[in-house]
Amino acid sequence: MAESDQPLRGMDDVDAVTRAVLTASRLLVAVSARSLAAVEDRVTLPQFRLLVVLSTHGSAKLVVLADRLGVNPSTAMRMLDRLIAAGLADRQINPDNRRETVLQLTREGRRLVEDVTARRRQEITTIVERLAPEQRSALIDALTAFTEAGGEPAVPTGDGSLHPLGWADTPLQQGG
Repeated sequence: MAESDQPLRGMDDVDAVTRAVLTASRLLVAVSARSLAAVEDRVTLPQFRLLVVLSTHGSAKLVVLADRLGVNPSTAMRMLDRLIAAGLADRQINPDNRRETVLQLTREGRRLVEDVTARRRQEITTIVERLAPEQRSALIDALTAFTEAGGEPAVPTGDGSLHPLGWADTPLQQGG
């Protein structure tokens, strides 16, 4: 029997929940891809992720940035060199330790992250507005539990500020 022919299972079925999350993740990936489409001639997805990390955490040394991205420092440096050439990031001497260089976003880099985030937020808002109020409430509960289980920090609330596309700093730990 094909997977789609199987009868619907109870809400506690891990496979059914996993399929539903995978389906929702396809939608969210599509939303993210569309939000990046306007800047794809300027940055790749990995480069945008680097910009997001700098936006979220502020300036950082290369080794810290590479660790947050889960890449080798040489890979992070190649991405940064391209972003610096594009005017989206820059290097500065650390005022607390003149032997160190810190990396940070430029105003243009920050604007790019904010623009992509605003496009993504608007498209998600449009989708959420199509849900009934009780569906929205259930979605809040389910997604909050899901993101907490995955270790992703919550988006700040109340101030209306934009929150960039996020990636948890550490990978999900298995078995615990």
